[in-house]
Amino acid sequence: MRAAALLLAAMLAMSSPMRTEATPTTVALISRSALFGNPVKAQARLSPDGRYISFLAPEDGVLNVWLAPAGSLAQAKPITHDRKRGIRQHLWAGDSRHVLFLQDEAGDENWRVYSVAVDSGRQIDLTPLDKVRAEIVGLSPERPTIALIGLNDRDPEWHDLYEIDVASGERKLVERNDQQFAGYLEDLQLHPRLAVKTLADGGGELFRHTGHGWVSLLKYGQADSLTFQPLVVEQGGNTALILSSVGRNTAALVRVDLATAQQTVLAQSEKADISDVWLQPRTRRPQAYAVEYLTDETHPLPDGSDDVGKDIARLTAALGPQFQLVSRTLDDRRWIVVVDDPVKVMTTYSYERATGKVTKLFDSRPELAGAPLQPMKPVEIPSRDGLTLVSYLTLPPGTDPSSSGRPSHPLPMVLDVHGGPWARDSYGFNPEHQWLANRGYAVLSVNYRGSTGLGKKFLNAGDGEWAGRMQDDLLDAVDWAVREKIATADKVAIYGGSYGGYATLVGLTFTPDRFACGVDIVGPSNLQTLLASIPPYWKAAFEDMAHRIGDPRTEEGRELLKSRSPLTQAQRISRPLLIAQGANDPRVKQAESDQIVAAMQAKHLPVTYVLYPDEGHGFGRPQNRISFYAVAEGFLAGCLGGRTQPIGEDFAGASLKVPVGSDRIPGLTEALRKLEASPQARQHPETGAPDKRH
Repeated sequence: MRAAALLLAAMLAMSSPMRTEATPTTVALISRSALFGNPVKAQARLSPDGRYISFLAPEDGVLNVWLAPAGSLAQAKPITHDRKRGIRQHLWAGDSRHVLFLQDEAGDENWRVYSVAVDSGRQIDLTPLDKVRAEIVGLSPERPTIALIGLNDRDPEWHDLYEIDVASGERKLVERNDQQFAGYLEDLQLHPRLAVKTLADGGGELFRHTGHGWVSLLKYGQADSLTFQPLVVEQGGNTALILSSVGRNTAALVRVDLATAQQTVLAQSEKADISDVWLQPRTRRPQAYAVEYLTDETHPLPDGSDDVGKDIARLTAALGPQFQLVSRTLDDRRWIVVVDDPVKVMTTYSYERATGKVTKLFDSRPELAGAPLQPMKPVEIPSRDGLTLVSYLTLPPGTDPSSSGRPSHPLPMVLDVHGGPWARDSYGFNPEHQWLANRGYAVLSVNYRGSTGLGKKFLNAGDGEWAGRMQDDLLDAVDWAVREKIATADKVAIYGGSYGGYATLVGLTFTPDRFACGVDIVGPSNLQTLLASIPPYWKAAFEDMAHRIGDPRTEEGRELLKSRSPLTQAQRISRPLLIAQGANDPRVKQAESDQIVAAMQAKHLPVTYVLYPDEGHGFGRPQNRISFYAVAEGFLAGCLGGRTQPIGEDFAGASLKVPVGSDRIPGLTEALRKLEASPQARQHPETGAPDKRH
């Protein structure tokens, strides 16, 4: 109904004799639930034998796994019945009779692996261990009833390897990780064949198993630690594929002979790292690769043995270049592809290789059909010291009549900073960009130095630069937007999650006059306490983190961490700040938000604090997501003057608490009172049972 209303509004606007050029104030508001609620369908997967298609969809408002005969999506039925957070990851076992999915509790990231029999619906917890993080290491068509799973039940810092029968749950230890390996690669018999060990200098060493023990295969330095990645052991067990930047700037696709360590480069790009590799499902032989600089580009490998180049050409002609191959049958005859385009909202298609037939399966968010979604423009922004910052700009509707990527007049702007920081922003559908642009803001996302995918020189330029040159890149991007008359200098907000939340806190403390306000989502405020409280299973990454952020074991490192922590300069905050936190966050603990809120309260500084007792590093429950965006929307409107959708029912079913600053956002206190008085507020947010705390 919402999509129909949006379409009708657009038609009425077009037919009006008084119609003028569309502006942010005349187009329809896109509802927060349409952008941030559960998708109608998502994550389609073909069973290896091609008999079934599975996908995620809501059952009674909670994401579950649904199953349908291939080609008969209308006959789909749920085969899981989660009533808590919803299922976010699922995949097929090699036997085509069991679906596997992962689930944690209240955002704690202690994942368990579950198996569901598609015929009977019988569900088994394959890893029934409390406070243990399970990881699926490998599945294989040659051992279709077994999953190779890592468990840190013996030692919370390191994962041992187990073979687990997906039908019975029977478990057998196959590799006790006394060597403190960071991870393993398995062959098609699910035998561990390669392992990675982190070295004291932050680099790494790749080991191979000889049948009698582990021996060194090759080493790489700390400069390559985030641009070196083992991918798979190919059929036969004699060769492996890796991504490697050793001896070059960007990560190339490389084949390694496991007996001689000889390396052969299969594909590379001067502009960016290899971002994806298509593997033949039975042999694991590479067929194609993708490179992402400004946008994705997919290329067949030159041997052409599978004629994949023809498939890429057909799919590009039918769908455009922004498609991703997400699932395929074991015989490689049928594929599922997803189009990730800024205005096409994750549409899923099936593809028959023999005929070239492309069939639409579903839109993930059909409510957005006819909505005034805005194009995203890739831009290259120069930094003050000569780096190129790959960035993405979205403008409000009606503000760019010439489609030049520049508005007709400067606008209030939100600088949306990605997390990680070892991640990147990409071209595609971005619900936050669409939400903010629809409310009247220009939105800019910047791949600052330290971001991944753009080569190791760019990535390593961020070492030791938290709150330093990494932040300078963000400030340079804001200056560029002001020079280009995209942004109004005194109407720029900084916004982000995780590292993006940290950058927000840095922006408001280190440069208190540069931003009109900030939104920090699960961002660290104290780098010393951040590194002192990382999850134990991050032990393998600690040396690299200490090199890139600051080493808490040395006096020099402690001074650096202190000097780059927003908490030490909290008294400088003068602009409004919204902080959101999950109480169960294992990465950025609640104390990171608590301590800066306390410091601001002590100085009577303007802060609103939103806390979710049943969330972790981000907000998994759709009710909580929608409620957060309702709060953030009101906050930004008060700061930048954009449009708002009334809170209305967007707090229904949410668990949010606002211990500080609810009076700073219009309508928030009243909405919280309404939530507290609702029957849902008296239900435990995880179980739905009566909450005895009330």
